[in-house]
Amino acid sequence: MDTEKRTQHLAERLGYIRDVFGGKHNENIALLESKLQEFNLRLSEGSISDENAALTTLEDLFDFVERKLEAELTPMDKVRIVRHPQRICLRDILENVYDNYTEIGGKDEHSIDPSMLIARAYITRRSGKKTINQPVLVIGQEKGHGEEFRNGGSVKPWGNAKALQYMKVAETEGIPIHTYVFTPGSYPVEDYPGAAQQIARNLYEMAGLRVPVIAVFSEGGSGGAEAIGLSDRRLMLSHGYYSVISPEGAAAIEGRLRHGQRAAPELIEKCAQQLRITAEDNLRMGYVDHVVTEPPLGARPYHYDFFRGLRQEIIRATDEVILGVKGFAPFRAMVLRRRRGKAETMDLDNMYVRWSLSSSAKDRLVNRRHRKFNRLARNAARDRRPVLRKLSNMGWDAWWDIYSYFKYDLLRKHQQKIAYLVEEVEAEAQVLMEKVAAPWRKITCALPGGACQSSEQTERELTTLSDWDEEGQRNGNWSYVSPRAKEDRAITCPNAGSHGCLDLWAPDLFGEFAGVCTYCGHHFPMEYQWYLHNVFDEGSIFEFNAEIEAGNPLGFEGFDVKLEQAKKQTGLKSGCVTFEARIDNVKLVVAMLVAPFRGGSVGAAEGEKFVQAAERAKKKRYPFLAYVHGTAGIRIQEGTNGVIQMPRCTMAVRRYIEAGGLYLVLYDTNSYAGPLASFLGCSPYQFSIRSANIGFAGPGVIKETTGVDIPPDYHRAYRALSRGHIQGIWDRRDARANLKQALLTMGGRNLYYR
Repeated sequence: MDTEKRTQHLAERLGYIRDVFGGKHNENIALLESKLQEFNLRLSEGSISDENAALTTLEDLFDFVERKLEAELTPMDKVRIVRHPQRICLRDILENVYDNYTEIGGKDEHSIDPSMLIARAYITRRSGKKTINQPVLVIGQEKGHGEEFRNGGSVKPWGNAKALQYMKVAETEGIPIHTYVFTPGSYPVEDYPGAAQQIARNLYEMAGLRVPVIAVFSEGGSGGAEAIGLSDRRLMLSHGYYSVISPEGAAAIEGRLRHGQRAAPELIEKCAQQLRITAEDNLRMGYVDHVVTEPPLGARPYHYDFFRGLRQEIIRATDEVILGVKGFAPFRAMVLRRRRGKAETMDLDNMYVRWSLSSSAKDRLVNRRHRKFNRLARNAARDRRPVLRKLSNMGWDAWWDIYSYFKYDLLRKHQQKIAYLVEEVEAEAQVLMEKVAAPWRKITCALPGGACQSSEQTERELTTLSDWDEEGQRNGNWSYVSPRAKEDRAITCPNAGSHGCLDLWAPDLFGEFAGVCTYCGHHFPMEYQWYLHNVFDEGSIFEFNAEIEAGNPLGFEGFDVKLEQAKKQTGLKSGCVTFEARIDNVKLVVAMLVAPFRGGSVGAAEGEKFVQAAERAKKKRYPFLAYVHGTAGIRIQEGTNGVIQMPRCTMAVRRYIEAGGLYLVLYDTNSYAGPLASFLGCSPYQFSIRSANIGFAGPGVIKETTGVDIPPDYHRAYRALSRGHIQGIWDRRDARANLKQALLTMGGRNLYYR
């Protein structure tokens, strides 16, 4: 590298340092700036006798200052590092970590979503004198170095759909998947397939991929990271961050800022610290398996030693997953277990592990993945159940495992075989009898008043639509009536201007009419108790795990007080209520997200209760209903403890559905963000109460992210129905009848009543 290029490189390093620290450490920056200016001045004057030596001295000074500043990095400094255009990107990794690659699924601007890059790559290894090319599929968000068409790594729904498509290709080909997370978050657009719904699909399918998946996190922003982040091994770059929300977003919420207002830098720094977003924080909490060390102030494209180290870590992680499920390989496993960073550690390019698995090894791989995520964040929730209660619950769980095995897996399996055989014999006999009786039937039909003459009643039943049956309907006699029915005032419907609705008297609206405008059908929000008492059979509700309560695992300042206020106001210990109930004597398990408790946001406690509810439904062969009274998303004050519930709960849903269960989701009021983009959006049967709002991000977030003003009805349930995100819209008063119909006709091959 000649003098001019080396000098330009130092100028870029100086600009990088200035950008990262944003006005801090000015004395160090001023020192570097003055030394660089002095060198350029002397260079232009020709007064340097040995340019190479002088430039090497200056480069050593830059190295020294970078190492000094490295020790003083704050979490927010690391956020600025991963956002900087000089930060390494996926293209740099493909060029320097893999031996060969071909980009697929489009290239640069000529792609359905340039933010998502997919490549078929090779890693070359040696076994003795033999050279072996091991294929992998590389998937990741591509930010580029300032390329605007990459959208800053913010992937649209069709980009995530493209990633999922090629993950299934890799599964078919039996090759490992390496994902690289470089995203501030997904692009919030509801057009099909929908931001939230596509992330949910990715999570659901990745939970069952029968090939090893290795994820490397650099910038992990909430749901956008989870769309490709569910993996068997999770590595994280030492200067990266992984969080439920950006520090600026958290500061805006904590500071209660209105649209257009900006949080103070001090508050942003404070939120970045409290969210525990760094690699060391996430390693300590168990959400990543290993931290890959970067050069001082973060890896940049010219740090070739870093790429060599990253290659070794990627190979090691893939080998560990393969050997962990493959079987007998004691010596290679011993080499992999050696402490990373030791000088005598073997070069993994010279140790061959075949990256293919047998069918049984693939089963073990998927089971290990589920067990891994099921263990995460359990300690972040407060479980106040007494020891005897826990032991009792463990005993009942064991009993249900045994009971279900003998009743459903052992006895019913043989009963079904006999029943299927009897059905086949009866069907064959029926056809035979029809053939034998056909001549006689022709004779009897030809006679006057023959038996084949259809009656008018039968014809009418077969050719007319069914009428509304008012018998058995409550006709306004509800078991629970909203307290607002006691208010002596008139209520104006929000659609009065467009539909001409007349004012309604509160006792009628919130009493007999169940919060439904009799003119236009607009649904006013109702208390969650209304559904508890009017949808489920009277006296059938049995709550479980009520002692699991929301906590403050990160010690977020002021959040303990807010939690106690929510508990006192609602009488609940978390935003999720789990219980068993009956609808017209059909038993089911319900997980209800309750809006009055912190907006129905999901944290470690809510996730744990949801997972246990899904497991309970699976053991008992009950249908599983997720009723969303309202949810504002993942609870930001719990940081990654909250966002990890997205893959964790989705995997619980997959286990339940694969066991033959029926999983229903019913939305009410507002349902947004993380829960919708994971364990709610992955259900094959999703319905909504009329007038609900359903979407990935609220109007304010969309405006802030995209600069686009959305129409007022953008998130309405009928919009979600037209986009294919839900399967139907129900009147609140019909919820019980429609749920009963769904329980009897939808899904669930292994339900107890089938």
